[in-house]
Amino acid sequence: MLHLEHSCLFFRSCLALTVGVLLDLKPSACSSLSGSRPNILLLMADDLGIGDVGCYGNNTIRTPNIDRLAADGVMLTQHIAAASVCTPSRAAFLTGRYPLRSGMVSSNGYRVLQWTGVSGGLPPNETTFAKILKDKGYATGLIGKWHLGLNCESSDDYCHHPLSHGFDHFYGMPFSMMGDCEPWEMSEKRAGLEHKLNVCSHVMALAAFTLTVGKLTRLVAGSWTLVICSTIVALLFFTTSCFMGALIVHADCFLMRNHSITEQPMCLQRTTALMLKEVSSFVKRNKQGPFLLFVSFLHVHTPLITTENFRGRSPHGLYGDNTEEMDWMVGQILDTLDTEGLTNSTLVYFTSDHGGSLEAQFGNNQYGGWNGIYKGGKGMGGWEGGIRVPGILRWPGVLPAGRLIHEPTSLMDVFPTVVQLGGGQVPHDRVIDGRDLLPLLLGTAQHSDHEFLMHYCESFLHAARWHQRGRGAVWKVHYVTPMFHPDGASACYGRGVCPCFGDKVAHHDPPLLFDLSRDPSEAHALTPDTESSFHQVMESVTKAVEDHRRTLSPVPLQLDLLDNIWKPWLQPCCGRFPLCWCDREADP
Repeated sequence: MLHLEHSCLFFRSCLALTVGVLLDLKPSACSSLSGSRPNILLLMADDLGIGDVGCYGNNTIRTPNIDRLAADGVMLTQHIAAASVCTPSRAAFLTGRYPLRSGMVSSNGYRVLQWTGVSGGLPPNETTFAKILKDKGYATGLIGKWHLGLNCESSDDYCHHPLSHGFDHFYGMPFSMMGDCEPWEMSEKRAGLEHKLNVCSHVMALAAFTLTVGKLTRLVAGSWTLVICSTIVALLFFTTSCFMGALIVHADCFLMRNHSITEQPMCLQRTTALMLKEVSSFVKRNKQGPFLLFVSFLHVHTPLITTENFRGRSPHGLYGDNTEEMDWMVGQILDTLDTEGLTNSTLVYFTSDHGGSLEAQFGNNQYGGWNGIYKGGKGMGGWEGGIRVPGILRWPGVLPAGRLIHEPTSLMDVFPTVVQLGGGQVPHDRVIDGRDLLPLLLGTAQHSDHEFLMHYCESFLHAARWHQRGRGAVWKVHYVTPMFHPDGASACYGRGVCPCFGDKVAHHDPPLLFDLSRDPSEAHALTPDTESSFHQVMESVTKAVEDHRRTLSPVPLQLDLLDNIWKPWLQPCCGRFPLCWCDREADP
């Protein structure tokens, strides 16, 4: 009965919309479709470059399932992330707001949450689309990566947990897949921490030796307490450095189901199968609908955990293998919808949280993605390669198949779009920066509602985009850009990620200006001599930036040092701390 009622509502809404379009009445797309209450399946890759997908121009990495989504749906060619790194981009995606508004940025170089056991995270007073749809009767689930915090004051208060932000069900990593989850040649934290600890141990050992010599030669008076303490501290630093890799793996690389740890540390080779099993189980449990499921892939972030069936299949090494495996996972999930008869009643969306990581290379091996014709990559503020991402939406019978949209859109637009489709209301007590995509997707609107988009790097505005609709131009103004290293390179090699401020960035006065409609690669900066509209564009963008800044309110920055350092009392532990170990996935 529920399935029949769902089908009838869907048919009536589509019929009403079709009649409205034929009569050129152009009704509100969302008001016409809200009665259908579709299932909503959101698929987000981690660190996937837009140039790695076949339908966006790649002809060497095989992505047939993502390409099939595009062929059967709508493809956005100018889809923009609100940040070029994980944590702030995902916060913006869930809330429809620039991450600066929720404090999900830093001002001191901590670009993302650094540990699971930190107090920073998505504030409890933020409203996610999951929270609104849950209140409207949707079953809501998140499977995969979270990376938006966990606890505030104790190891089990779960103030930032997905279940505290509107998800009924969570299975996955509360942190993020990272290079240190597996012993291999690239490290994000371990190598740096080991180096610092070794330096400290050498300093303390030298201090102990110096004090010992002083005592023995009677040049230093007093007791031996200081010598003993210095020796103990030196040994403590040295021992910690020896076990740092194992400590990180246990502290950050584990799986949770709701509030319970199921595997600490993770057995990485079976994670893909576990994720797919969990997706299938969620869909089958909730197939009477409506449901919202956010599948946040651990692919294609380093260390590129890839099952044996896909290793060596791609001409692009381990990164290509991992991308092809993720595409296969997309296919498995779409097959589940087909099997359960849910394809026509489900809106599917696919994207990446930001661009591919150019600096993810070691020797001759490239472990990060390719951003196609776009300049820059992950972590690079406003450069297009770090923020332009795939954007594909499929809803058979509602969205036109094979449609291309070249208008500027944002990951933040998913918030108002799914909220209104689910019968909810966009909050009026805060600024929402996303815009409803439905009129654009259906063709009832010619242009995106985004006239200006701001591009932040941490809390610093690096660039702004102006869609001059009457002229059909998309202008990009860069105030700050990272200095690539070494000279002549296309990324900040040897630095892990490009900085947002300091002496390693360039401040431009006058700002750099590009016309993305003619120069999407941002290869040729315009000047007053080469562009007659230079001063007009600068004036319009400057005013828009000033107007935007007037909408900002001061909030605590969740990624700054005090909220982003490891706190032992916040560390989730399956067992008695620090012996955190369990494998409940192996239980019958």
